[in-house]
Amino acid sequence: MNLCGYYPESINEGEGLRASIFISGCRHRCKGCFSPATWNFNYGEPFTLQRQNEIISEIAGNPLLSGISLLGGDPFFSAAEVGSFLDRLYEQAGEVNTWIYTGYTYEELTADPLAAEYALLRRCHVLVDGRFEETLRDTSLRYCGSSNQRLIDIPASLASGQVVLWQPAITF
Repeated sequence: MNLCGYYPESINEGEGLRASIFISGCRHRCKGCFSPATWNFNYGEPFTLQRQNEIISEIAGNPLLSGISLLGGDPFFSAAEVGSFLDRLYEQAGEVNTWIYTGYTYEELTADPLAAEYALLRRCHVLVDGRFEETLRDTSLRYCGSSNQRLIDIPASLASGQVVLWQPAITF
């Protein structure tokens, strides 16, 4: 698994101040994607255990963070590896509010409860789902790029058995 970007502090990929971690590799290949270089699974740097430990230490040591965001590429194409990273992060930093971005829909990710993708989903809190649709691009949307994409409260959705949209804690 490769890392194609890391911002220790960002306000663009979720609510509050977040660490943003970009995982290389995506097979969705959405037309109009803002970062097609990240489709390549070999793009960026190897996300070695040492690099993961550095990032975990930075996250655990930053009391200003509201959480982390996982993007790409698409982290669900490396679901087992990303899930292991989250396990180590939560073990060392406590449970961290985690947003995850994907071209998959919630329904696709919950179709097989035995899949690594489902296991990764369960570890996260907010899902930004759906492929970027260039014809539905809307720059006024918060935290997503096209109007078909949803921000989903994962724990509430899994508990209720239906999609529950995320509600912001911070309003403007």
